[in-house]
Amino acid sequence: MGIVKRAGMIAWLIGIAAVIGLIMWSGIDAVGHAVASVGWGIALVVMVRVATVSLAGAGWWMLFPPKERPDLRTCVLLRFVREAVNVLLPAAQIGGDLIGARLLATRGVAGSLAAASVIVDVLLQATTQFLFACLGLAVLVVLDTGDTLARTAAIALGVAALMLIGFYLAQRRAGQRILRWALSRLTGDRKWRVLGTIDAVYEALASFYAARRRLVASVVVHLAGWLVGAAEVLVVFAFMGNPIGLAEALVIESLLHAVRGAAFAVPGALGAQEGGLVLLCAMFGIPPEQAIALSLVKRAADLVLGVPGLLGWQMLEWERLAPIWSDGERLAQKAVEPRPPEP
Repeated sequence: MGIVKRAGMIAWLIGIAAVIGLIMWSGIDAVGHAVASVGWGIALVVMVRVATVSLAGAGWWMLFPPKERPDLRTCVLLRFVREAVNVLLPAAQIGGDLIGARLLATRGVAGSLAAASVIVDVLLQATTQFLFACLGLAVLVVLDTGDTLARTAAIALGVAALMLIGFYLAQRRAGQRILRWALSRLTGDRKWRVLGTIDAVYEALASFYAARRRLVASVVVHLAGWLVGAAEVLVVFAFMGNPIGLAEALVIESLLHAVRGAAFAVPGALGAQEGGLVLLCAMFGIPPEQAIALSLVKRAADLVLGVPGLLGWQMLEWERLAPIWSDGERLAQKAVEPRPPEP
């Protein structure tokens, strides 16, 4: 097991321990009762999640130039796969994006274009998530319920802004020159194929960023997805018999995603999501058992959509590998077939 995989597994186990510890601290019976009180509202949460992930897939789809654009259905399906891998598998929350790019390349999209599309899509998701968190912070300031938390969130968002700028600059020409220089130092005078691939990806990135209208359309759709996601919080607390307003739901949902983004190295943000919700909900007088119940309902939605997403991933992999295996079997059969005697 590699160092990265080992670190991911350790973080995953620590996250699980943190979740169990928070549930025990809040009271297992109290948390269980809160979750049970949601009832069939969980189905509504799943429906909201379907809408948000589908919007994210549509935002990805809008980035492509019309002549090279894959089917909308393909982008939405692969977006569910990306989400499933990022949320359910014990790896940092980027593995699904890499898998999504590779699968898209098997669906008739050039590899460099597929890779660049995912890079830009990840940046736009992070940017719109940042804007969503800024909106939540602004609402929190207006509500005047958590000055300390507001200051902490403002500092965290300042750091996030710097990271977003760095991620964007790494995709521009300066970043390309640095990457090529680093690889040339590693490879010496040999011209590795990867250098050409890097050039192709950066050319595709430049074409995406040059299409301002498609970028703006994608940003709008991604923002709509984040806003729709606040309905999950409204639904859960309404079914618990502790309804909250749209402003409170927006603050909780937006800053929760900021917490999850900061905990990107922890698979599924295990522990971070639960702890963040306890703090966020406490500002509005929501008891910790209901905050943790909200997290568990969200994780139930992760499972309901994530398991089919993982199965879909495996089906797509089988669809990709089956022709290769069939060709290999035919070649093997020809190799063992007896040759007719020479005259």
